[in-house]
Amino acid sequence: MSRSATSGAAPARRRLGVVLVDPLPVVRAGLGLLIDGSEDLEVLSEPGDADEALDSLGRIRRSRVVVLVGLALGGSQDAAWLIRTIRERFPSHAILALGADADPATISHALFVGADGFVDKNVAPADFLDAIRQSGDRQTVLVGPPMDTVGEIANGIDRRKQIELRLTEREREVLSVAAEGLTARQIAGRLGVRERTVTTHLGRIYGKLGVGTRLGAIRVAARSGLVTVGTPE
Repeated sequence: MSRSATSGAAPARRRLGVVLVDPLPVVRAGLGLLIDGSEDLEVLSEPGDADEALDSLGRIRRSRVVVLVGLALGGSQDAAWLIRTIRERFPSHAILALGADADPATISHALFVGADGFVDKNVAPADFLDAIRQSGDRQTVLVGPPMDTVGEIANGIDRRKQIELRLTEREREVLSVAAEGLTARQIAGRLGVRERTVTTHLGRIYGKLGVGTRLGAIRVAARSGLVTVGTPE
């Protein structure tokens, strides 16, 4: 009988599982090799979009999982949508937003909707792997952004909280669609309401945000990370 069996030694700890979500196959392949090359980390799946990610997470039976979500994920089910959804459906998993030279508003948005931290793709490989480990231990991680932007990131989170407290859920929805550049009639068609209802919502939004135009409202919301300006992919 071996010494470990007679001494009752504890079995080796299972490697920390990582789900890597990014729209670029080359990025997934490269980061996957880096992660799998570590003795204490392993890639469980490498989904390329939100649907694949949620399907993969639904099949994983582990208590310690770190989900890396690339902020380049676009479309209606973008990175922010996916982060929020993972936080709601899989609250025990750690979520680490992943980007390259991401602006502070984007990082603030990711943290606000549920990410446990952010790591920049430009950091050294060792720092990248350490960020995953720290996230797996449920630490708040912020690796990569210049120190002079950390305060801006925190302020963005605060601004977003204040705006969300002022606006109703429907008003936030109208503002989000308006940021795509749609007319009031187009917004109404998208949301299934009357055009007059949309203009009423917009008027209330302007008053609550202290602006006089739609452009002003979108600028305030964009600075806080509440909306993304432009047409979805």
